[in-house]
Amino acid sequence: MPQSSPEKPPAGSAERVIRAPWVLPCQGAQNAPDVITDGAVAIADGQIMAVGEAQPIIDRYPEADLLTLGDHVLMPGLVNAHGHAAMTLLRGSSEDAPLQAWLTEQIWPLEAKWVDESFCRDGIRIAMAEMVRAGITSFADMYYFPEIGAEEAKRAGLRAQFAFPVIEFPNAWSRDSEEGFHKGLALYDQYRNDPFIDIAVGPHAVYSVTEPDLQKILMYSEELDANIHIHLHENAAELAENESRYGTSGIHHLHEVGLLGPRLQAVHVTQITPEEMALFAEANVQVVHCPTSNAKLASGTSPVTAMRAAGINVCFGTDGAASNNVLDLLAEARLGSLMAKLEQNNAAALPAADALDMATRGGAAALGRAEQTGSLVAGKAADIIALDMRAIRHQPLYDPIAQVLHTSSGNSVSHVWVNGECLLEDGVFTRIDEQEILQSARSWQQR
Repeated sequence: MPQSSPEKPPAGSAERVIRAPWVLPCQGAQNAPDVITDGAVAIADGQIMAVGEAQPIIDRYPEADLLTLGDHVLMPGLVNAHGHAAMTLLRGSSEDAPLQAWLTEQIWPLEAKWVDESFCRDGIRIAMAEMVRAGITSFADMYYFPEIGAEEAKRAGLRAQFAFPVIEFPNAWSRDSEEGFHKGLALYDQYRNDPFIDIAVGPHAVYSVTEPDLQKILMYSEELDANIHIHLHENAAELAENESRYGTSGIHHLHEVGLLGPRLQAVHVTQITPEEMALFAEANVQVVHCPTSNAKLASGTSPVTAMRAAGINVCFGTDGAASNNVLDLLAEARLGSLMAKLEQNNAAALPAADALDMATRGGAAALGRAEQTGSLVAGKAADIIALDMRAIRHQPLYDPIAQVLHTSSGNSVSHVWVNGECLLEDGVFTRIDEQEILQSARSWQQR
């Protein structure tokens, strides 16, 4: 398999060298190795110092603590680019319904009854424990009480983007969109310079936000350089509603308002024309693909292969546990690859390496953090995961990339580092109190 010399390291000594039989840098660069056999990553002060063949790195940093992981794969931490983390508390509560009925008849009534600060705090704690165990080191969240989410993400040591909700009708967090803006902008100010937390604007969808509010979102996004996170073209019923309300599609409506741009994170996009793809590509819009949720709610199949061919960055999101049931991005990437093959009637569509790239580097790019995380490159943050390949389902191992995508899941993750700090060590949490979280989940179930 291709080999690599260590990257030219940043100046200084390394604190730790992690060695494994296989390293997947996920750099996505021409001539960069897909797999480094007997590889290593050197880290110091939360930063990657070098990536490459193990022995030269060990020789370069003799003072570093050496962690040797036998039969493991090292790769970048996964980036979950869309979810509603606190909805873990609604996991399995609303099944076998299409999107509009699922929302209006099941989810919204449950939220109206139960969602408050304690719901969101306990729900996101469950979600973050689940995500850490699944190798997710960065995530994007879109839900009520984002201030609670940001506080808990800091406590857990994860990177996160929180999109404060903008929606035209009263909800658990705000009386109206005006209060949503007021509270959300105060939250943005609080985390303006935080290296782990980003605050984005979260219009729920085109059909649930007025045009004046969309124009206001554009203004704030440009003034603050803030991302915009929105459900867009999730299913055919949404398109019909937008046509009825605006006389055009949601994508064209956002284009007319001026919102298409690199800060726009368009979630779902199961319905899109070639003309709309061209608009996305020209504006450098980010697309978040949620294959499990799309399939479970029968929302549609996102034309990922065509969008990527048009030059659009597409990444993966799990969506919330109420419409997915599990927050496992490797499972999401596998399903995304399989659905692309089926949709294209082409077994070569969206190969394993591309799907893993979408789950790492692509997600980081969508969240505006490509310079910081998403690949194992000297100078980037030490956001790294290790997968244990000793299980029977991994044997024999011919192609580690295929094995990670098609036979792994979050259950294979043994170690997780964020900014060089180990949050999961040989399957054991170092920051998160698992028993406390389990007890909280049982308490909510009993309620």
